[in-house]
This record gives sequence, C-alpha cells and structure tokens, in this order.
Amino acid sequence: MSMEATVTDPKYYAVVEATWPAAAKRSLGPVTLREGQGGGSRVSAASLEGSASADDFDAAEQAMRAMGQDCLFMIRDGQDALDNQLAARGYLVKDPVNLWVCPIETLTDVEIPRVTAFALWSPLEIQREIWISGGIGPERQAIMERAAGPKAALLGRYNDKPAGAGFVAIHEGVAMVHALEILPHQRRHGMGAWMMRQAAFWAAANGATEMAVLCTKENAGANGLYASLGMTRSGQYHYRYLP
Repeated sequence: MSMEATVTDPKYYAVVEATWPAAAKRSLGPVTLREGQGGGSRVSAASLEGSASADDFDAAEQAMRAMGQDCLFMIRDGQDALDNQLAARGYLVKDPVNLWVCPIETLTDVEIPRVTAFALWSPLEIQREIWISGGIGPERQAIMERAAGPKAALLGRYNDKPAGAGFVAIHEGVAMVHALEILPHQRRHGMGAWMMRQAAFWAAANGATEMAVLCTKENAGANGLYASLGMTRSGQYHYRYLP
C-alpha cells in the first residue's frame, strides 16, 4: 500500500463537511468553530483559514470550552504554521487520518451476490443496533440525519444474518462512506468490500462519479481494505487537542 506524501484537493474537505455535518458552525475571526453535540472530533474540531494570533487562539479556546467541548483543531495539508503554533501552545496530535478515493467505476465492476448488501433510508433498527455495538451511538447517528444531500444507510448480510452497517452521502458528485461497522463475528468474510461496492452502485444511480472514505492511519485493516479495492490514498489531515 503506497503511503507517499500527497496534497489533499480542498474539495474533499467540503465533502467531509457536507456528508458528516456539525450541528452548527460559526466564524470567530479567522477560526471556524463547530458544535458537535457529542458526535466526535470530525464535527467538533475548529479549523483555520489564513493565520491566527495568540488572541485569536485565546478567543477560540474560550468559545470551545463555553460549548462544553475540548479545545480541538483540524490541521489540513499545508497548515504547517498552524501545526507549529498549536504545538507551541501545548496541543498534542490526535488521530491522523487518510483519505481514500477512486472513480466510481472502480467499485462497480463486480456484481454483488444476491441479498448480500442493501442501501436504504431511513436506517432499520438492526442497523442502529450494529452501529451502537461499534460505538456509533445516537450522537453520531444524529449526524447522518442532518446530512442534507442524497444519502443511504448500508446493510450487509452474511449467511442470512445481519453483518454490518454503514452510511453514504453525496456532495457535488463525490460519495463519501462513513460509519462502516462490521459485527465482530461476521468479519473476515469480505463484508466490508461488498458494502463499499453497494455504496458505489447506489451512488452511481444517484449521480456520483467518485467514491471517497476516511480512515485513521492506525487502522491497518481498513486501510488495507480500501487499497485492495483499488482506491488511492489521496490526502490526509490530523487533529491537535489541548490536554
């Protein structure tokens, strides 16, 4: 699996924002603040456009604490100055993330076996149970409800039993998969691959031309899956948080 340096196309940050949206966001000087309502780093992290002063950081930290959130920033490709500023303020690195992308036809070249995977909306109770078992609770499921574009909940089945759940949504022709969770006893049967392919067939039928997915760099299994499907590592970002 190739791990050479890449520069992320900014459009993918917009796809992340649209397909996995924060409950609210607002600008405070050069800093964009996000209210996550317990939905995790991706919807809670502040981001920076341009440069920021010590006073800007002070104000942003105060605002994040007022929301009941940790002081947390997303560091995008090329934001070395921000990374260094936050490190100097005592922020620690958290969850480096890979972005994987591919043309949609890369994942629609193989027919999916009958009753193996489905795409539907709204989620069934069994999908919600699978997510909860994987730590994707009501706060993260609320993010799926907020996504405004075309979207679907993925259901995988193996041996006539539920095997996995996932979420896919489209923004400006790019379909991004989130919250892909396979039940522990149903792993190692190729379900992740079939569910990614199901997401692609659904996305193609809904006008998308490209597939994308995010994965923490430490998740070797998931990174290996996306590489094996012919997806390309096309970007990255990480967070910094104040302990």
